[in-house]
Amino acid sequence: MSLSPYATAAELSTALTERKVSSLELTEAQIARVEQLDGPINAVCVKTYDRARAAAKAADERLAKGERGPLLGVPMTIKESYNLTGTPTTWGFPASRDFTPAEDALAIQRVERAGAVILGKTNVPLGLGDWQSYNDIYGVTNNPYDLDRTPGGSSGGSSAALAAGFGALSLGTDIAGSLRVPAHFCGIFAHKPTHDLCPPRGHLPPGAPPLPGSVDLSVIGPMARSAADLEALLDVIAGPDPLDMGVGYRLALPPARHARIADYRILALAQHPLGASDACVAGAIGSLAEKLARVGARVAYRSDLLPNLEACAPLFLQLLYATLASRWPDEAFASIAKQAETLAPDDHSLDAEVARGAVVGYRGWTVANARRKGIRAQWRRLFQDFDAVIAPITQTPAFAHDHEPDQGKRRIVVNGAPVDYFTQSLWPGVATLPGLPATALPIGRSPEGLPIGAQIIGPWLEDRTPLALAGLIEREFGGFEPPAI
Repeated sequence: MSLSPYATAAELSTALTERKVSSLELTEAQIARVEQLDGPINAVCVKTYDRARAAAKAADERLAKGERGPLLGVPMTIKESYNLTGTPTTWGFPASRDFTPAEDALAIQRVERAGAVILGKTNVPLGLGDWQSYNDIYGVTNNPYDLDRTPGGSSGGSSAALAAGFGALSLGTDIAGSLRVPAHFCGIFAHKPTHDLCPPRGHLPPGAPPLPGSVDLSVIGPMARSAADLEALLDVIAGPDPLDMGVGYRLALPPARHARIADYRILALAQHPLGASDACVAGAIGSLAEKLARVGARVAYRSDLLPNLEACAPLFLQLLYATLASRWPDEAFASIAKQAETLAPDDHSLDAEVARGAVVGYRGWTVANARRKGIRAQWRRLFQDFDAVIAPITQTPAFAHDHEPDQGKRRIVVNGAPVDYFTQSLWPGVATLPGLPATALPIGRSPEGLPIGAQIIGPWLEDRTPLALAGLIEREFGGFEPPAI
């Protein structure tokens, strides 16, 4: 049986269950596709073909015995930053090119127990710290829709692999949009789960001990070419870490609030008060909102219940850089500490909040965290009147590669004008700050033919609501459209 390289995991699972194809046949076809097409894209930086073939044979044996499962026998990739035995985990750091972990990340253990077939690991930026994906070990990953542009970061290798038809699923991570921005840039689906829903043990910088516990703001999550596949993979990786019973959620996630678009109450946002969206992005959000209203959804464009996004953005940056700076080398930390010392008390620019966040002490972090709790309460109140918030993921479609070493000197172009590179954190931070689930989905194309995505933000621990709405939108208006490669 010949299956499209863009078949969803659900379609592959059906074909495997009906014995129309074997997992080994699927795996060999995917390996051949990677070898044929990945050269100019450079998405799959570490190939695990022997492991994949062994897993496919084991999956075929399980299928022959009557075992079933949505991931059983399905080829997929994982982000390079996950620990996978027998392969390097570098996070793009040249000094770590020879580090290999002693055990698999917990999420990898779970997907392999479910029978998934891991084809390889996908490329990342240095330290996972960019909305592009390149490093001195594995080179530059290019966007399959336009090789001169970035596929996003830090899960850019995974988004490029999915857009190119290299596996039906992937695992990524997100703290400042690292799942959602690559999904937006490459026209695929991704889900940032509720914080702490999916335990991250084994996703950590190379050489660090794989201890249980969560990282503030950061999540691991699924990537796919359909909303249904996101949910299937989420169900496999979610749940508490058995080594840390104080982290994670044991109760079953509640069902989606509604089964029909017409029943949804939606708040649609197109512009952030601290950074304009490009006309094509804002237009795509507006077009989606209009289409949802035409099929019966209740759509609003403003609400006094929405937390003050202008105030949330600097708070997000404070907490974000408090987390990131805890892992920085001493020299980098000392440099930003000097910058923080020179800040005027009335300087509340985004750059200033980054510096303050990087050096914040425990008292300062506690104060910021208390403010975050207040914002979470505001979101809880909003979700009494609304079921979902639809917003941009970032202001522009995929931009041209820019490898200026000092990210502070980089610019992106919004509506013809250059703006600060770090404004790309504005929209991702809306959901990350309060730890809310957010599903990324493709909703249109730019005048240049580049994918445009949106994020659907849902209530705390109600991940199935944005996932369900994404699936309804996909069925009603269309979803992933492959690039011309």
